[in-house]
Amino acid sequence: MPNKELEKRSYNFEIRAQEEENGTAIITGRPIVYDSKTDLGWFDEVIERGSLDSADLTDVRFLVNHDTSKIPLARSRRNNGNSTMQFSVDQFGLNIDWVKLDVGNNAEARSLYSAVQRGDITGMSFMFSVDEERWEDIESDHPTRYIIKIGSVVEVSAVTFPAYEATSINARSKEALESARSAVDTARQQRAKSLESDLELAKAKLQFQSKL
Repeated sequence: MPNKELEKRSYNFEIRAQEEENGTAIITGRPIVYDSKTDLGWFDEVIERGSLDSADLTDVRFLVNHDTSKIPLARSRRNNGNSTMQFSVDQFGLNIDWVKLDVGNNAEARSLYSAVQRGDITGMSFMFSVDEERWEDIESDHPTRYIIKIGSVVEVSAVTFPAYEATSINARSKEALESARSAVDTARQQRAKSLESDLELAKAKLQFQSKL
């Protein structure tokens, strides 16, 4: 798992259950959507189109509610044919083409498939790291964060309580709110350091010019 800080985002976008002709239980959905502004309480966030172009997607697990203490229900290794999950990156974001659930031998897989089929679980979430971002209006009460490059996606989950829907955060997720506040604080600190550095450089130039 990468050393960079991992963030979680959960959406109430559609997750679907279907059965193939051979009886295989399949789940599909879209956990990452480009260019959709989301209110995270402390700031708005937009995952920009193309941010997944160079992301590390070589090893992605499929879980329920980010519960890493349990066995993954599926896994994508380099998105090859032997994987039990396969996804694709398109113009809209990240699409889960299929997750093959072993409903015959795994009771949790069977329970999840039933819950999605019944509409009891409707959300998807992903865990990712950020390589490049841009902030607008960072000194305002409600700035906007643009995620330009996603470093890696390590896990995708079906979630009982999405942290937020398509455009607004849900207060049920304290963790998401704390993560959002931390991101704003870090960005403001970096901005302050940059301004301080620029000021020191300007002072040095003035002192140098005064000695000429």
